[in-house]
Amino acid sequence: MAAAWIEKLKKAQKTCLIQDGRRKIHFGFDDGVELAEEFDLKTGELLVRKWRKKGTLGGHGSWETEVGDVATMTNLEVDGIKESMANPIFVRKDTKTEFQWRIRNLPYPVSNYSVTVDTEKRQLVLRTENKKYFKRFNIADLDRMLMELNQDQISLAHANNTLIISYKKPQEVLQVERLLQEEFKKLKASKDGDIECNPS
Repeated sequence: MAAAWIEKLKKAQKTCLIQDGRRKIHFGFDDGVELAEEFDLKTGELLVRKWRKKGTLGGHGSWETEVGDVATMTNLEVDGIKESMANPIFVRKDTKTEFQWRIRNLPYPVSNYSVTVDTEKRQLVLRTENKKYFKRFNIADLDRMLMELNQDQISLAHANNTLIISYKKPQEVLQVERLLQEEFKKLKASKDGDIECNPS
C-alpha cells in the first residue's frame, strides 16, 4: 500500500514555497482534500502536517493538525472560556527515525505510564497507574499504508514534566520518506510566493 500512497501524492496538484528555512508544500487532491506539509530545509525533517476537507456546505473546512504544534489562539469573546495552560498538551513531533508524541504538563515519573497496542482498533493506548491521564491515538502514516502496529517498537521517556512516547519507524516508512524527499527536491519552489508545480 506504500506504493499507492506515493502515487496519490505524485498525482496531486502541488504548490511549493521555500520560506524561513522550510520547504512548504501544498497538495490538492481530486476529492477536494488538501494537505500542507513543512520540512526543515537542512535535515528534511517533517515539522508540520495539516489536512483540510471540504466543509459540509462546499466551502473550506478548518485545518486539522496531524504533526506539529497546534496554534492555541483563543477568541475569548466567542469562546467565553480558555483552556488552562496547566492541562496536558498532546503534540506529535517526529524525528527522522521515530514517530514521536510529547505530552506536556504530566509531572509523574516514567514508571507511572504504560503504552499498549490495541490491534483491533489500530491504536496506541496510554494509561497511567494513578488514573490521572488516559489517551487513545493512532499512527496515521501506518493507517495510510495499512501496516500493523508492533508493541516492540514503542519506548517511553520523561523529562521536564513531559512524557515522550516514541515508535520506531518501520523500514518501509523510512524508504517511502526517502523517495518522497527526492520527489520534493525536484519541485520548483518560489522563495517569494507560491508557484504551481507540475506533478512529477
